[in-house]
Amino acid sequence: MSKLLCVYCASSDRLDAKYFAAAEELGRAMVARGWGLVYGGGRTGLMGTVARTVKESGGRVVGVIPEFMKVKELAYDEADELVTVITMRERKLLMETRADAFVALPGGWGTLEEIAEILTLRQLDVVRKPCVFLNQDGFYDPLFQLFDRMLADGFFRASNLNLFRVAASVSGVLDAVESGAAPSGDPKWFDTR
Repeated sequence: MSKLLCVYCASSDRLDAKYFAAAEELGRAMVARGWGLVYGGGRTGLMGTVARTVKESGGRVVGVIPEFMKVKELAYDEADELVTVITMRERKLLMETRADAFVALPGGWGTLEEIAEILTLRQLDVVRKPCVFLNQDGFYDPLFQLFDRMLADGFFRASNLNLFRVAASVSGVLDAVESGAAPSGDPKWFDTR
């Protein structure tokens, strides 16, 4: 059974073609390097593109989708395994449990919420798996600026910035994933003054 990479990304079809091209490139590269996919189970947007590309390239696809999305016919039924859950929270937990590593492609609220939860679990030393952002064309630069502000204002320690890696290219994403998890941070609870 192959290792599973959890990919968080947009479900929208209304995106620039460059994002779909990167999603396809990631799907092909994953299979070439022995990775299967665990993801949100959808057939639309970057999610669907990564899933179809992994499947077409001969890789394993595990989708996890809430019933309300399945009912709307948003599921990628061609997945090797399509797990139906009731809530979004169940979905995230199952994806987290099944994954060997996490990657965030560009995305919206859902993508940001999912990767932020993994970063929180990394900070708490609950999750010890690699976490990587694909910072395509500087997409996540404003988020990283916010992280710097959080650090400067004392909301977390500098070690929090070591809980994830950033890659500008798809090959860089997989290199970062395969280099292993970044070291755990300092303990979450600390005196600031």
